[in-house]
Amino acid sequence: MTDSYLRSLGFVATDNTPSAQRPSFAHAWRYQHEILAQDGARLFIEHPLGIDACRLSLLAAPLAAQDVLASVGLHDRPGLEAAVQAFFTAHGGVGQPAPYVAPSTFRPYRRQL
Repeated sequence: MTDSYLRSLGFVATDNTPSAQRPSFAHAWRYQHEILAQDGARLFIEHPLGIDACRLSLLAAPLAAQDVLASVGLHDRPGLEAAVQAFFTAHGGVGQPAPYVAPSTFRPYRRQL
């Protein structure tokens, strides 16, 4: 999977700030779908560090197995597309675009030692 492929499916990165501390795309990533389901549910997809699969969930960072809706191989594009379609079908179809949440630009003063 590539960034451009995930964006073509309607996913956007959860953290677009230039200073975001994250591993390279090849090692880990997290995206959210830019369209909500009809019932208001939001779909997240992530590739955790060191796991050869990506997980779809209603949570940005699922920790428990029951929070994962589907797990597909990193190179299984038909499987991913089917899982996204199954999510929207299970939640009443495609809804409205997700509201944009502007990140806080407040940077507290740091004392120079």
